[in-house]
Amino acid sequence: MNRIAEFEKVSFEQFYSDCTALLNNSDKAEIEAVYNSITLPKRSTKGSAGYDFFCTVNVSLKPNSTIIVPTGIRCRIDEGWFLMCCPRSGLGFKYRLRLDNTVGIIDADYYNADNQGHIMIKLTNESNENKTVTLKVGDSFAQGIFIPFGITTDDDASGERTGGFGSTG
Repeated sequence: MNRIAEFEKVSFEQFYSDCTALLNNSDKAEIEAVYNSITLPKRSTKGSAGYDFFCTVNVSLKPNSTIIVPTGIRCRIDEGWFLMCCPRSGLGFKYRLRLDNTVGIIDADYYNADNQGHIMIKLTNESNENKTVTLKVGDSFAQGIFIPFGITTDDDASGERTGGFGSTG
């Protein structure tokens, strides 16, 4: 197996800033406790393709509701690879839980973005059966899969990423 990436936590300052902005929570001691309990993504079995991401907040998501979950995670990825993020299949099957961008693509250069490459996952409950999704801190809710990619022979991309989500245009 190729070892092409490494997960790590963003700084506490970045996590605190994102939690304050996204979750309207500025209780520094509470956010610090959450930060200290962050678990890096991991595979459940040796045959798993996906690395499970774990909830940092309790979520009760009613049908047609949306939340952004700050994971506290960033990922150093070797050139020629990207991380594809998807909801856990069981949650999609039971609740029609989906990522708002359907599939999240984390490029290798996102690691150096202004937000330290903080992977934040926006979820929507699209249940048409009036089911509320309940996730507790520590529950796995999304998965990331590393995928190689190629470029065209006439590729001339020379831009440098600075911003976070949507910053490449």
